[in-house]
Amino acid sequence: MDAAPRADGSITAAALLERIDRGERMCILDVRSEREFAAGHVPGAVNVPFTKVLSGRADIPGNAGDEVIVYCGHGPRAYMASAALRRRGRRRILYLRGHWAAWQNAGLRVER
Repeated sequence: MDAAPRADGSITAAALLERIDRGERMCILDVRSEREFAAGHVPGAVNVPFTKVLSGRADIPGNAGDEVIVYCGHGPRAYMASAALRRRGRRRILYLRGHWAAWQNAGLRVER
């Protein structure tokens, strides 16, 4: 399986899980609400609700040059959060293709 990001700036759920299992260093950012996150999330993800990302009140792990993989339930919150991250100097942003919905539909491992 090819775990490389696509030219459109996204990564499949299966490719992300492959990278997680290899122990690759990356920040997986779940921008859903704390309640959604507690119900289940991508293994190793960090929860920073998109409202905190938008307001700049959140510390995002890593450095400006580090890769960040962003997801929400279906896409809109992740896109808004990513725009805010870019304004704060983050450039290596990927989206989880299909977001949390795709992860669940694929039946992949979930962390709680």
